[in-house]
Amino acid sequence: MRLILSLCNNWKDYGGKAQYVRWGKEAGLDLTSEDDFFSDPTIKGYYKAFVKAVLTRTNTITNEAYKDDPTILAWELINEPRCHSDPSGDTLQAWIEEMASYVKSIDPVHLLEIGVEGFYGPSTPELLHVNPDAYSGTVGTDFIRNHRALGIDLASVHIYSDTCPFARLPHSVEDSHLQFVNTWMQQHIDDSANLLGMPILIGEFGVSLKDGRFGHEFREGFMETVYRIFSTSWKSGVIGGGCLVWQVFPDSAEHMDDGYAVIFAKSPSTLDVLANHSRTLEC
Repeated sequence: MRLILSLCNNWKDYGGKAQYVRWGKEAGLDLTSEDDFFSDPTIKGYYKAFVKAVLTRTNTITNEAYKDDPTILAWELINEPRCHSDPSGDTLQAWIEEMASYVKSIDPVHLLEIGVEGFYGPSTPELLHVNPDAYSGTVGTDFIRNHRALGIDLASVHIYSDTCPFARLPHSVEDSHLQFVNTWMQQHIDDSANLLGMPILIGEFGVSLKDGRFGHEFREGFMETVYRIFSTSWKSGVIGGGCLVWQVFPDSAEHMDDGYAVIFAKSPSTLDVLANHSRTLEC
């Protein structure tokens, strides 16, 4: 087992970029938006200080610095970054380039990924139609451009078809979901191989059972589709990488379930899906 450690969150969970902005305001900085996280020099200094503290921390079990610890597969700059204040993507791109360089200056060995959701942006207008909706192309991220930043080793993408506009439609729900998954995954797999030349990491994928629109059977069909597409590509030698379901929980953590939790004790058939996929990749 290897870890991918995320160094920040775009969202407020665990503090996220909003906490950095709060610290800045408390220190007297003139900040007007959470997006100042990506541009204010002092806030960027806060982030770098945290990165340095984590990467140079000594593992108390192995007595190795995290930057030298083989248990860590990769670092993630920030989970699902968005910068609405600059839809051109320039602000986020500059931040990615600066922080990727900084991480690599401390740890040139471990892999590094961004943590983006995979939305196509202004650099590839011909691919905007692949996004879940028009809004996705205006949040300041740009899949191709972002991953051309020096120091980035893995292409990251997330898959949540239940948040797409068509998911609310009363007809052809299953077909629409699986069609989106196929198109979304195949486009990113092809682009990672042909344009970026790097492995692709499906950093998150899942279906929420929270509002009752979807059940275990549908979610397992969704998961099977994701695994099948990825495994087919991987076995054909097109591109490497991995798929990480969001999210596996033990019984004792059910109070943290955001609707996407897979709890094996309650859905053993889902465990079979994951186990079968793992065995397939081992063959």
